[in-house]
Amino acid sequence: MKHIFQKGEEGNNKTLLLLHGTGGDEKDLLPIGDMIDPGASILSVRGNVDENGMNRFFRRLAEGVFDEEDLIFRTKELFDFLNHAAEEYGFDQNLVIAVGYSNGANIAGSLLYHYENSLAAAVLLHPMVPRRGVELPNLHGTPVFIGAGKNDPICPAQETIDLEKDLTGAGALVDVFWSNMGHQLTREEIDHAEAWYKKNVKGV
Repeated sequence: MKHIFQKGEEGNNKTLLLLHGTGGDEKDLLPIGDMIDPGASILSVRGNVDENGMNRFFRRLAEGVFDEEDLIFRTKELFDFLNHAAEEYGFDQNLVIAVGYSNGANIAGSLLYHYENSLAAAVLLHPMVPRRGVELPNLHGTPVFIGAGKNDPICPAQETIDLEKDLTGAGALVDVFWSNMGHQLTREEIDHAEAWYKKNVKGV
């Protein structure tokens, strides 16, 4: 998978896995990663799916309708890539924190839904429920931040409510921040994610 890796500061063993939204690339979330933890290593990945010239992490059948078979395949692809990248770059795979926006948040959420201990924590910005009616692995104590917009036309509020319920039911420690905005990222949202990270993740 096309990606950028930036080694973090000495003494900071965390790696931020940055996952862009539809039409983005591996450079999109670098400023956000720098805001959340400027000393962490960065692994920023480009989605392998091309949708009419736009990069995505998995196919969809329509707006808000996921190609579930492809989602499962691409989630494993990303999980395997993390294993290889950890070996290649020498980062601690047990200290990987996903920061994903929109489509990137959905594939990060899918990692949590499919693989136990795949992520130490996750910042999910405007995510949807990746799969319904499946049993999640044990996520006991995994910190998860969800950023949601009350007026998000792409990710309805019920998606956030259902996602929080699923993750909490599997043992994750979920914090939801609601803004009055739509699907776009806001500085207010990132500031809350940064504050949450400092409180729940940075010292772990």
